[in-house]
This record gives sequence, C-alpha cells and structure tokens, in this order.
Amino acid sequence: MHIRRAHEVVPLTSPHGEIVFELIGAAAGGLQSHSVAQVLLPPGKASRRHHHPVAEESYFILAGQARLELDGATAHLRPGDAVAIPSGAVHQIHNEGDTDLIFLAVCVPAWTPDNSVYLD
Repeated sequence: MHIRRAHEVVPLTSPHGEIVFELIGAAAGGLQSHSVAQVLLPPGKASRRHHHPVAEESYFILAGQARLELDGATAHLRPGDAVAIPSGAVHQIHNEGDTDLIFLAVCVPAWTPDNSVYLD
C-alpha cells in the first residue's frame, strides 16, 4: 500500500514560487499510469507557461483564487472547480488572490520531468 502525506513530502520548489508535493506517480512511487500532486502557489506567483506533449492534466482547486490561461483562453477558478488540460495545450496558472492557491494536479500518463516543455 502506497500512502503519502503531503506534509511529509519534501516539495519541489521552483525559483518562480511554485511548490509541488508529488504524491503519487512515476516520480513519487506507487503508480506508473497516472500521478497526483498537491501544488501551492503563494499570492502573486504563477506556474511557468508550459505544455505536456504526452500527458493530459486536470486541476482541482482546493483553496484560493486562480486565473488559468489555456491555449489563449482565460478562466477564473475557485475552490471546487476542476479543469481538463489536453496534452499539447499551452497553459499557465496564476494566483490572483491574497491567500495561497492550493490545487491538485492529476496527469495521465504519470508526470515526469521530461514531459514538461517550458516556453519562457
């Protein structure tokens, strides 16, 4: 049985402020077919603009307010919202609130560092 607790995971922290707790998947163990990460973006921060050539990705907002740019379209997200991101779709998520943005990111197949293409 593979159980990972976000508060026990050493996060991947990017220079631009994104904090990723990889919980399940190829990079974290447990499963190879999909991955689950909890992501934290402090106020005023954003992910890097990127796409995944192979993986489909879904976000589920747990806390905070987000602005998502997806292939030129913009959406505002809040807790309880989910969004599907097709493979190859260019996307970037921004924390547009004054509290931490926390969301789950699920990738199929499982996320690995070589399946992200950064555009900045």
